[in-house]
Amino acid sequence: MSMTLQLHGAAGKDLQVSEAAFGRDFNEGLVHQVVTAYMAAGRSGTKAQKTRAQVRGGGAKPWRQKGTGRARAGSIRSPIWVGGGRAFAASPRSYEQKVNRKMYRAAMRSLLSELVRRGHLKIVESLELAEPRTRLMVDKLKELNVDSGLFVVEAFDEKLYLASRNLPDVEVLEVTALDPVSLLRYDQVVMTVAAVRRLEEKLG
Repeated sequence: MSMTLQLHGAAGKDLQVSEAAFGRDFNEGLVHQVVTAYMAAGRSGTKAQKTRAQVRGGGAKPWRQKGTGRARAGSIRSPIWVGGGRAFAASPRSYEQKVNRKMYRAAMRSLLSELVRRGHLKIVESLELAEPRTRLMVDKLKELNVDSGLFVVEAFDEKLYLASRNLPDVEVLEVTALDPVSLLRYDQVVMTVAAVRRLEEKLG
């Protein structure tokens, strides 16, 4: 099954796209689960502290058990001593949540379909610039009527990347690097026809 989307900047020209990728119902629960898992996977989880067993030293009892008038002590590396180990030490951990490929692809289809329904997805024939100049990128944004946007291209375009990197509300991504968080972050998403075809292959 296919559906028709308007091709921006080409009067009277439409683009036939896969309904399986751009015409699905929005599944809020699934999208939330996948986005949460994606963001959790980006956490480093490298915080680490030492327990009393891991701190160097403290092998000998500091003083005898009785007769000194001081409290009993078995190690100078006890958690209550300065320089001792932590009672409940933090250890490196992974925040990764399992999301299988089928769920991830379904969430991406759901997000793309919602962009289409809200009119926040624009498809253009090409996003090529004559020079890597920010001014040219600003002109392109005005032409597309986009203030804050994600630009998705089929392959890395150095001119487009250099022209957009000084614009705080603009990001350029290759279609292979597209992720659910990026799709949610921007008001508008602009894709080239070639990028749409690659997405159809990937999500079909």
